[in-house]
Amino acid sequence: MSDEENPQPASSSPGTAAVGDHSSKSSRIERHRRAHGYTSARVSLKERLSHFTWSWFECTMSTGAIATLLGQQPYTFNGLVAIGKVFFVLDLALFVLFSALITARFLMHPSALKTPLHHPHESFFFGTLWVSLALILYGIQEYGVPATGPWLVRALEVLFWLYAACALLVVIFQYHVIFDEEELPVRDCIPVWILPAYPFLVLGPLAAVLEYSQPQPAATPILISGLVFEGLGWSVAFIMYTVYFTRLINSKLPFESKRPGMFVAVGPAGYASTTLASRGMQAPIVIPPNYLGITSVPTGDLWKAFAVPAAMFVWLLGFWFFALATVSCLKGARAMHFTLNWWAFIFPNVGLTIGAISIANAIDSSGIKGLCSGLSVLLVG
Repeated sequence: MSDEENPQPASSSPGTAAVGDHSSKSSRIERHRRAHGYTSARVSLKERLSHFTWSWFECTMSTGAIATLLGQQPYTFNGLVAIGKVFFVLDLALFVLFSALITARFLMHPSALKTPLHHPHESFFFGTLWVSLALILYGIQEYGVPATGPWLVRALEVLFWLYAACALLVVIFQYHVIFDEEELPVRDCIPVWILPAYPFLVLGPLAAVLEYSQPQPAATPILISGLVFEGLGWSVAFIMYTVYFTRLINSKLPFESKRPGMFVAVGPAGYASTTLASRGMQAPIVIPPNYLGITSVPTGDLWKAFAVPAAMFVWLLGFWFFALATVSCLKGARAMHFTLNWWAFIFPNVGLTIGAISIANAIDSSGIKGLCSGLSVLLVG
């Protein structure tokens, strides 16, 4: 079982070497590996499949996020769309592969079908499957609609509402299971506790990109619902922010190799700012002038006037979590070894970058656009 799904290792005793001692950190890693049963012995494929968890869908979240980021670039060049399509096709292939592998796990161990949804750590990663699906829909809109007919536009409208219904069931019942059957101490709080609500955090940007091709009768309901869905995701994330912030004050930072997971806290603010800024820019086009009975001024202009400043307000919170996670990872870099948590270097920061791109487009800032291009290159690398 991967590191993400195990409790925090016990902290080092007072007699250990001073912080910064490489040998001391190496011994901590070795103790951690022994504590969780890691071994150098050969493991069969069947044994590996029995430990294939929802955490692997962090990879498809990241690959799909890169595909969406490349499709939103403020500055383009010949071949950029082709590169984005490569990432999108790779994302599809990985999603099919991982779905087959986790299905094989449940077929070999039917009793394991229920257990991961009740596990105090693995259960949170069930949301990564749904976020991966949302990013696939995003990629279909970005790379598929321009090359097909109106049938795909209609299909995406249906899939959007079907996905929203499934995401609502996930966020209700997943947290119900956690609240009903688990007692998780605040000192162990990590940003992945937000993951069951992540599908709603990406629903806002998904709705925003779908509106570009949807006809007027369908575009307005999608715009409104996208904002409402984003509000649910943001509200749950903000509640978790307070719990996470309490943990950071009262307890130590996560174990070094789990610290990349701190970037998960960046995503909610990044995707929320994307939703607000993109909604604001599209509102004058999508929302009827007298919507809500307002006749003194076009309603869409009011939305734009309030949404873009709100996006800037929220985005800076995401940047603060980004800076905090970056400093924490740099401090513990020597003692870090790879875990699936490392995918959190990508998908939350993609949300922060797309949010900055949306704000830059709204205020027409060439400086911010250039910075976003640099961040995009770093994320792709």
